[in-house]
Amino acid sequence: MAIVLDTLIIDGQLSGARFGFAPALSVTSWLVIAVYALESHRLELPSVRRLLTLLAAITVGLAWVYPGRPYPLVNQSNWLPLHWLLGFASYGLFGAALLHAALLRHAERQMRANSGASGQIPAPVRGQALGMPLLRLERLTLKFVSAGFVMLTLTLALGFWLTTPWHWDHKSVFSVLAWGVFATLLVGRARFGWRGRQAVGWLIAGSTLLLLGYVGSRFVLEVILQRGTH
Repeated sequence: MAIVLDTLIIDGQLSGARFGFAPALSVTSWLVIAVYALESHRLELPSVRRLLTLLAAITVGLAWVYPGRPYPLVNQSNWLPLHWLLGFASYGLFGAALLHAALLRHAERQMRANSGASGQIPAPVRGQALGMPLLRLERLTLKFVSAGFVMLTLTLALGFWLTTPWHWDHKSVFSVLAWGVFATLLVGRARFGWRGRQAVGWLIAGSTLLLLGYVGSRFVLEVILQRGTH
């Protein structure tokens, strides 16, 4: 409800939305929590509810302080809301991928700790940690990366179609670079079997670039330069 009230603009004949770095983070955290909540009913995911709750509270608070720029839908393309939704979906999916990658790394460290001084992993622990098989966590991470890549591809394609003429601003450059990193990760995984730290490293690099693309540029404008214009 807080996200809806913070982003929607309903003022007589004026309708639209407010977007900025803080609302983008707030929506992303909500999507990650929603994915985690749905999975927790079907899978034995480790409990990180407190961490996610704290993250959600921080992002919602930021969205109240920095509501972003109003974008009235008057005289705008009917495809613009879809562009926004696809962009938020890509952020949420990559956020979910990062969460699963963090759980995977934590599970691997726990397995090494359980192996003891002998270096042998006990049979009940082998291939499984924190109540969930490592291979399943790894597959889930890759699935979220793949889904996020599809959403990001559609977002960029629709943005290119809606923007006439196309111009290379900070958001466009970082978003395209992020697309290239995620594409490399998926190709490397499919052809060369990238996994573990190598795959997580590419995931973090791509997510960082994507975060800098919109959230980073809007943060500079809204907080550092204190400008609300595009």
